[in-house]
Amino acid sequence: MTTAVVVGNPKPGSRTLGAATYVAAELSGSEPDLIVDLATLGPTILDWGDEHVNDLVTQVGEAELVVFASPTYKAAYTGLLKLFLDRFAGGTGLSGIAIPLMLGGSPAHSLAPELTLRPVLTDIGGTVPGRGLYVIDSAYDDPAAYAEWLTATKPIVTTLLKAGS
Repeated sequence: MTTAVVVGNPKPGSRTLGAATYVAAELSGSEPDLIVDLATLGPTILDWGDEHVNDLVTQVGEAELVVFASPTYKAAYTGLLKLFLDRFAGGTGLSGIAIPLMLGGSPAHSLAPELTLRPVLTDIGGTVPGRGLYVIDSAYDDPAAYAEWLTATKPIVTTLLKAGS
């Protein structure tokens, strides 16, 4: 199984990256095979002809499980993540399971993964099991912040991964 993490936080090595890596490892049972910390790509994210970024899009699109993570900005995911997602073909850009994960400062935006990120991931071909995950950013390193969601979602992910292999 190939697992990937895509992080749209404009700060490299962010808490969002830590949260996404944790979720991917919990769902797959191992560390992600590919980590795309978009903040490290610099201006190449804007160059549609950049071979490295295009290769990352291909690898993410072919992964069996991808966690897409972003901090919550203005009740939505970041423009940095949007720039990356715009590169995927509609309906066929993703071939596997896509997990929408967003971190925020309060529960006020807890529906953001469902209302903003999930529709894009399904539009580009991802299968989104269960509901999107929202975590209060101050609790990003607390396993209890993920426990309820993992209990509900991990069995679905496991079943889908087994069916696909």
